[in-house]
Amino acid sequence: MRINTNIASLNAQEAATNTNSKLNTSLEKLSSGLRINKASDDASGLAIADKLRTQASSIGQSISNGNSAVTLTQIADKAMAEQSNILDVIKQKLIQASTATTSDEGRKAIGKDVDKLLTQLDNIATQTNYNGINLLQASDTSTSGSNKLDFQMGEKATNLISLSSGIQANTTGLTGMSALKTDASTGTWSAGDVRTHLASIDTALSELNGWRSEVGSTQNQLESSLRNMMTQQTNIKAAESVIRDVDYAQESANFNKSNIIAQAGTYALSQSNSIQQNVLRLLQ
Repeated sequence: MRINTNIASLNAQEAATNTNSKLNTSLEKLSSGLRINKASDDASGLAIADKLRTQASSIGQSISNGNSAVTLTQIADKAMAEQSNILDVIKQKLIQASTATTSDEGRKAIGKDVDKLLTQLDNIATQTNYNGINLLQASDTSTSGSNKLDFQMGEKATNLISLSSGIQANTTGLTGMSALKTDASTGTWSAGDVRTHLASIDTALSELNGWRSEVGSTQNQLESSLRNMMTQQTNIKAAESVIRDVDYAQESANFNKSNIIAQAGTYALSQSNSIQQNVLRLLQ
């Protein structure tokens, strides 16, 4: 029997060290809720999970972009809806002014109303914006057509949904409205003069409805993309969870197993150390 080197004790210590390492790893997983806490836990799994997390966060930002874009299109649509109401009222007043039972003074008063309504139509075009981005014309000072708007709706550069340029919902852009405003402001128009503008109102309404249709189609496309991305994000997060998150039932079983083995190892270590004391009997 040898006492300088206790082989049984060394084996017990090695087994205890390995068991404690497993026990600590299991505790780390249970306390963090993650199966992968460091690259050594699962190197390939970590790479895949990190890629999925990046993809999910990118889609999440795209969803935020889409919600903002939908709000933008709603602002533009509601503004043009009010402009459409203004044109409806103007047509009613023109019909009233074009009949023989309306006096010259009445037509003059109607002209003032029409002038004010067209001014408000221009005000709406100037003031309608989202975060400083003009929607119904180029800018606060320019009455030319609006600029094209590209909405980033995905993680790749090509994942774009666009709102076409060219919306010019003001008296400059709507056919005949500039001439109508000029005649209305003078207040000296006859019934025949008024009738010449009736067709222009119909044309302007058609143009306005065309722009509203473009905005509405873009909104439908955005909302469809949003629904698809929300489904994608849910599925991607679920896939990441399968790889990264810990299964508490399984890991609890692993912990209990390691804990029992650790306790047994402690007992074995104490017994291996006591065995050496048997050498003393040989010296008695």
